[in-house]
Amino acid sequence: MTLQQLRYVIEVAKSRSISKAAQELFISQPSLSNAIKELERELGITLFSRTNKGIAMTPEGSEFLGYARQVIEQTDLLENRFKNPSQPPQQHFSVSAQHYAFVVSAYVKLLQDFEQDEFDVTLRETRTYEIIEDVKNLRSEIGILYLNDFNRQVIGKFLREGHLAFHELFEARPHVFVSSQNPLARQASVTLDDLSPYPYLSFEQGDYNSFYFSEEILSTVSRPKNIRVSDRATLFNLLIGVNGYTISTGVICYDINDDDIVAVPLQVDERMTVGYITHKHVTMSPLASIYIQHLKDTIAHELTLL
Repeated sequence: MTLQQLRYVIEVAKSRSISKAAQELFISQPSLSNAIKELERELGITLFSRTNKGIAMTPEGSEFLGYARQVIEQTDLLENRFKNPSQPPQQHFSVSAQHYAFVVSAYVKLLQDFEQDEFDVTLRETRTYEIIEDVKNLRSEIGILYLNDFNRQVIGKFLREGHLAFHELFEARPHVFVSSQNPLARQASVTLDDLSPYPYLSFEQGDYNSFYFSEEILSTVSRPKNIRVSDRATLFNLLIGVNGYTISTGVICYDINDDDIVAVPLQVDERMTVGYITHKHVTMSPLASIYIQHLKDTIAHELTLL
């Protein structure tokens, strides 16, 4: 097994096509195919399977890909560090998260405090299943999501299978986010019956659009008006534009959001445990440790405002 073969696997997984990967790598398609087959024979596993939609990774291939990415990233760090010993190494850090404003606020604080000329960081606001896959396959060092009595068993199974650990950040009482002009914004709290006349906004989950992967609790409740979106900015715009609502933690973070959106407590017995997931077999980087502290500080500050 060579570093070159690992780079080949990563590019094929990215391109989902042998021919496209070969073009990106500037090698012939037969050479790339033979290199992948040779690696599969050496390891005794199948990395890719062919479908009518193109190349897909097998479960063993997905696990292998995570380790391959880690090896290549560490190799790149070594090369950058020792080819230019006078320059500090470029820092890498990635987070995948559900659509929480406090995640972004803490990320801003991390970058403001980070005094280095070179870094390569990523923040992905994405779907629940993809958060788990990102951390499992080492695309992200940290994933941020919530657990509750409804989804804990299903999500926990995926975490165990991916060798992932969940670390609690805080327990949240559910709130609804509404426009400051919505009549409900003036109430001390709201019920599910209060919400029924208004459009319900939620984040779509793609192929894994299961109730268990929903970002919003009470996902099984039937609602007459439903709007699904893919990003937080669109959801906030629709909260104002169509006088809709969504259910979340109540933590808004006014340092990055204006006061057009308010949080109102929802009268239900449910609770949300928000936390971050990490890979059990990977040591946390210095940037990850600093980010988690910013995350805790941001959350602690915002909870005092509720």
